Amino acid sequence: MPSRLKKHLLPLAMAALILVLGGCASTPDVRVDFDRSTDFTQYQTFAFASPLGTDRGGYQSIVSQRLKVATQREMEARGMRLVTSSPQLLVNFNAELTDKLRVTTIPAPVMGYGYYGYRYGLYTAWPLYADQTIVTQYKEGTLNIDVVDAARKQLVWEGIVTGSVTQKDLDNVQAAIDNAVAAAFARYPIPALAPAKPR
Repeated sequence: MPSRLKKHLLPLAMAALILVLGGCASTPDVRVDFDRSTDFTQYQTFAFASPLGTDRGGYQSIVSQRLKVATQREMEARGMRLVTSSPQLLVNFNAELTDKLRVTTIPAPVMGYGYYGYRYGLYTAWPLYADQTIVTQYKEGTLNIDVVDAARKQLVWEGIVTGSVTQKDLDNVQAAIDNAVAAAFARYPIPALAPAKPR
């Protein structure tokens, strides 16, 4: 693929993979891990890493901007403030889109003509069953949200959202990003003080 075309397709691909919570196709898998020795109540301020893992070609992508809006809402709902200097926490994002194959084996009826051809056209015996294998291609998107202790330069929390991406998901990108980020932060060690409201 020519590099020029690839550069134009990257933002679209990133937008698609963020839509892991489009809600139509399947429930996404949400996993978190965090440093259990960290007291998360000590953190009052945060900022975003620069550049973000979702930025491309020296500029901030639209996906990065939308992720920042959704994440700021979730962090502020937990009593933290966005600052421009000396933050206690840094937030970063990464996203991947992967081609996957889904292999499904199901029993399929096979009518009992086989060995007894004299029945053909008159009547059938009970059905027999044989396994039928169906192979389906699909896109899987993975969104990582990293929260880093800025002073220690140590990852203290990671949220991972993984799920299938469908064409329907492209119809409402912002809502899908909001949902994915909210699903990850629902498992953050500090609960929201108030419901996070879209701006």
